[in-house]
Amino acid sequence: MSDIAEHRAPDQGNAGRRNGGERSWSRVVRAWVAGLAVLGGLTVPLAAATPAAADGDQTRAYVANFSSDNVSVIDTRTNTVTKTIGVGDGPFSVAVTPDGRRAYVTNSNSDNVSVINTKTNTVTATIPVGDSPSGVAVTPDGRRAYVTNSSSDNVSVINTKTNTVTKTVAVGDGPFSMAVTPDGRRAYVSNFNGDNVSVIDTRTNTVTKTVAVGDGPFSVAVTPDGRRAYVTNFSGDTLSVIDTKTNTVTATIPAGDEPNGVAVTPDGRRVYVANRGDDNVSVIKSKTNTVTTIIPVGNRPSDVAITPDGRRAYVTNLASNTVSVINTHIKEVTATIPAGSGPFGVAITPHRPRG
Repeated sequence: MSDIAEHRAPDQGNAGRRNGGERSWSRVVRAWVAGLAVLGGLTVPLAAATPAAADGDQTRAYVANFSSDNVSVIDTRTNTVTKTIGVGDGPFSVAVTPDGRRAYVTNSNSDNVSVINTKTNTVTATIPVGDSPSGVAVTPDGRRAYVTNSSSDNVSVINTKTNTVTKTVAVGDGPFSMAVTPDGRRAYVSNFNGDNVSVIDTRTNTVTKTVAVGDGPFSVAVTPDGRRAYVTNFSGDTLSVIDTKTNTVTATIPAGDEPNGVAVTPDGRRVYVANRGDDNVSVIKSKTNTVTTIIPVGNRPSDVAITPDGRRAYVTNLASNTVSVINTHIKEVTATIPAGSGPFGVAITPHRPRG
């Protein structure tokens, strides 16, 4: 695995430093690699992949396996891997189109995006983007995919009809993740080294606002009503809550150690946060912005996605090479699924595509 090009945050006293060292992309990647090396020789006990309650529309989870350069396809009815798809070098994040027909996968070490046809589970296109692509999000109308390029400090805008980059938008320092609002009008981009979030007007593809957040903003999720954006601050062990009407931070929530991925339930009532350093998931009640439950998962949880019916959360465990399945009603892990090597990003289809 090649290093992601280094970016350093500007000198901001303690804001840009953690444990006395400079915060940079290469530092974060080295930490991930070290975690994998330490745990690589351990035998991780697996719970049985017990059948899940059937979804009426038969969803699938797509998991990007960073170290094995492939994507695991999980049937969420049976919680089994039904297909493994080779993609580019260092697949990081996944986003599925609203119609469920395609999955877009960022390949951070080959500077491109793989497009998967979810009916055939084959790669149908490879799109060159910027340097070290990490996050990806698709607009609600399915017409565009936005990709954060962490080492070139910009976002590639992809026309999903032609699978070509039509615009490049300059953002902050070390953009990692992003989310698009339900109305499709704005995209929120976490700038890891800048300790802020860029707000993109998707109609003009220009940055209209920069919002200061916590230390090392990592992932972003927007509530279904579009009123709030939740941002995990990896180096600050907190979440920032942004009011999307005013684009100001209205709350800061203590999280676990090194919070990574974040997802909001379809009803907007709960927020799930994968805490990489604590090997657990925090469940936040969105009405009060307080942590109500802590759920142990695998080693180095990295991302989380929730099924369309809101009944289950799928959590990738980078150092266990597994995916934990959480029953959101009882808030417990009910299945553990073996994945590829270094599973990181995960996305779930709205349904199983037909025709």
